[in-house]
Amino acid sequence: MHSRSASSSRLPPAIWALGCVSLLMDISSELIHSLLPVFMVTTLAASATMVGLIEGAAEATALVLKVFSGVISDYWGKRKPLALFGYGLGALSKPLFALALSPGMVLGARLIDRVGKGVRGAPRDALVADLAPPGMRGAAFGLRQALDTVGAFLGPLLAIGLMLLWAGDFRAVFWVAIIPAALSVAVLALGVREPDHPRGPVRSNPISRANLARLDRAYWGVVIVGALFTLARFSEAFLVLRALDGGLPVAWTPLVLIAMNVVYAAAAYPCGRLADRVSHGRLLALGLVLLIAADVALAMGAHGGWLWGGILLWGLHMAMTQGLLAAMVADTAPADLRGTAYGFFNLVSGGALLLASVLAGVLWDRSGPALTFTVGAGLAAAALAALPLLVRPASIPGPVR
Repeated sequence: MHSRSASSSRLPPAIWALGCVSLLMDISSELIHSLLPVFMVTTLAASATMVGLIEGAAEATALVLKVFSGVISDYWGKRKPLALFGYGLGALSKPLFALALSPGMVLGARLIDRVGKGVRGAPRDALVADLAPPGMRGAAFGLRQALDTVGAFLGPLLAIGLMLLWAGDFRAVFWVAIIPAALSVAVLALGVREPDHPRGPVRSNPISRANLARLDRAYWGVVIVGALFTLARFSEAFLVLRALDGGLPVAWTPLVLIAMNVVYAAAAYPCGRLADRVSHGRLLALGLVLLIAADVALAMGAHGGWLWGGILLWGLHMAMTQGLLAAMVADTAPADLRGTAYGFFNLVSGGALLLASVLAGVLWDRSGPALTFTVGAGLAAAALAALPLLVRPASIPGPVR
């Protein structure tokens, strides 16, 4: 068992660097994505169903690809090269948004961008777990997620300023996103040194029957919980459309993601530290209660307190659950199979996200936003009811083996 003093009370500089990499790439991505749903609906004449299909397919692509990149990183025994390739691909996709003339072109750009995210995601998460001192994984993932989320509100804030400065020129704003994306790749290349793999590369196939058998019931329980959470939480693009539906001017619609991500960023690290000390099951349950409350508020109205209250609760739910789930994967998977473990976790979550976003888009077009968020609340309530079957209420992180 490792004591707190043995594991150090400070996180390594490389984890801070990885957080800065995420911050810069999220500035770039959210500069585009905070405007993209409105751009598609107002400029490219896309329907809400099309928005849901594009968002779901793009995010699901990223999550599915994490399986392959995670397996490769375990087999190779290296994380950084795959992460670097993935971030580089994401940076190369940014100009395509400015050039898009149809929803199909936006889909192509989103898929390339999300392929990059899929390639880098599992190796990066496994790298965080490899670098984190024992007993501080919740804090490490919370810090990375917090810095990532700082980028997720700085991007939309920059988008508002540039939209006002350039009289609503979507494409000019999209071109600016290239700069932080390139800086993100540079920080990863120069600022992160990969540690020795905890147990060296996996000499056999990481997805062989013998290796998969080492991923036990505790791990697969976390996978199912992650899928239920993702199924109950569709794309944030629908939060932006809800505000637009309520009359928020186009140039100000990035305020939606700014508000959500300010809460997310502020709460992610404290929630990560809390996850190192208290019951995982209770924190997950509280996160679902917050999601239910957010959906109910957004179903009730698209103005004032209902809208902004729902958005802020959504951000708090994300802060409480996303880093926690990542830490739970690390706690339940063997060190030399962490890349594979994150890959399968995200594969299952990817399928759930695709279903959730397409369902949300269809409901929105056929029955309106109120029913969309009401159904979201129902799915979150169903996940809450199933939670005790999958996670022990008293489960707390134990010593790292």
